[in-house]
Amino acid sequence: MDNTLLAGGLGAIVGVILALTGAGGGSLAVPLLVFGLRLPMQQAAPVALVAVGLASGLGAVLGLRDGLVRYRAAALIGLTGMALAPLGVWLAQHLPTAPLMLMFSVVMGQSAWRMWRASRSDAAPTPAGEEPQLPQERRPCRINPNEGRLTWTRPCARALAGIGMLSGLLSGLLGVGGGFVIVPALTRHTDISPRGIAATSLAVIALVSMGGITAAAGHGTFPWSVAAPFGLGAASALLLGRQVAHRLAGRRLQQIFALLCAGVTLTMAAKALLSWASAAPTHGLM
Repeated sequence: MDNTLLAGGLGAIVGVILALTGAGGGSLAVPLLVFGLRLPMQQAAPVALVAVGLASGLGAVLGLRDGLVRYRAAALIGLTGMALAPLGVWLAQHLPTAPLMLMFSVVMGQSAWRMWRASRSDAAPTPAGEEPQLPQERRPCRINPNEGRLTWTRPCARALAGIGMLSGLLSGLLGVGGGFVIVPALTRHTDISPRGIAATSLAVIALVSMGGITAAAGHGTFPWSVAAPFGLGAASALLLGRQVAHRLAGRRLQQIFALLCAGVTLTMAAKALLSWASAAPTHGLM
């Protein structure tokens, strides 16, 4: 099959998954590119950010319309993440493929476990999940009840900047949006509502994804011939999938997706270990 058509088809799969499961579904973009188009991790990661960035950008626009995005916090986290994303891309270019795949499989396995726990919870799952929270008085970022805005302090700025640094580094390194870092961190360090956290996280992911894509393009390793149809397929399927998502989404779908992610996690880990073992030097008996 022509690579352009295949890339568009794989992008459409990612778009449908994103529409049904949320931004976290973009974690399947990297495995699809690695196994479907046989791209190395160093190229698959930034291409995956195209789909992740498009989905997150759409969600952020809807969140802004509904007044849910904490745009000043999102700007600080996002800009810090954009500054660190090039470092992640640089590290990806200088690390072997096997350890990169192992790191990605760990991240994906954690996401699968969190989604499975949320789907099994008796309470309706929220974007914040079951992440531990600091006591109200110890959270560095708190909303002023009189103004409805975050009260900006040095500890708050440091916490948000730290979230951005970690999410940007991982986005550039592994091609993930960073929601698995941003959402728990905002839940722990702020008193923003779960819906506000989800919307703010999407805005940050869109910015950080843009930083990772730009950095990869600057390195000259960004395969535009794959990224363009992949992104177009993902965006088209995402918009179409949103029309029926409310009818199909639910706990059973979450469980199926979590099991799918777990299977892909094991496959990528096995592939990485086999690659690592085959590359290891062998010494004959003397």
